[in-house]
Amino acid sequence: MAETQRVYGLHAVRALLRQEGVQVVHAWAQDSRHDPKLETLIGELQARGSRVDRTPRRELDRLAPGVRHQGILVEFQGGIAATDQDLDSFLATLTAPALLLVLDGVTDPHNLGACLRSADAAGVQAVILPKDRSVGLTPVVRKVACGAAESLPVFSVTNLARTLRTLQDAGIWIYGAAGEAEQTLYDVDLKGSVALVLGAEGGGLRRLTREHCDGLVKIPMAGTVESLNVSVATAVLLFEVVRQRWVGQGRS
Repeated sequence: MAETQRVYGLHAVRALLRQEGVQVVHAWAQDSRHDPKLETLIGELQARGSRVDRTPRRELDRLAPGVRHQGILVEFQGGIAATDQDLDSFLATLTAPALLLVLDGVTDPHNLGACLRSADAAGVQAVILPKDRSVGLTPVVRKVACGAAESLPVFSVTNLARTLRTLQDAGIWIYGAAGEAEQTLYDVDLKGSVALVLGAEGGGLRRLTREHCDGLVKIPMAGTVESLNVSVATAVLLFEVVRQRWVGQGRS
């Protein structure tokens, strides 16, 4: 039997139902909550033939401990399963300049979820994570991402250095974020095909990851704080790419 996963929260469940290849195994909805958004989701689930159990909040709290489930929890199978083997064919489908996000060692689910949300907002085509140094797409990540975990291809790769070489072979420039870099993100032309690589707080990028970057960039810091949270840094870097591309197209 295929492995099941769980997702909760209104945005995340709504995005899940738009994703191809998803089979809802079971759904639980809070029996004391009857707002329109929740009722609409329940109607969509029932229209798909999915079983929806109305259950007390305390039971939902038990099934999704310590999180804000917003009265809905779904157990599902399937969806997009993106791995190393899928990456080459995915890259071949890109028709616009690539904008990819690579996260090296982000193990906090709230940080990863926030990174995915920013990536979706900035128009990132895909996110790449190492299998052995990432929290993965847990229910908490999916909830924080507000649907981005379901709308974005997320590739879980076994060898990040090899994957970066694959991106370079496809004509994508790799820029890693590092506080000690000599150039800032505002000094670099990001209008072409690029992949931005960020590491976790504290350790930053691993040595081998750094060595496979075409260049390192930093975010200029004016205060006493030495670095930003990885999810904040991700948003700053991604939207500098967006700004440069908009200006390059004559937009304002």
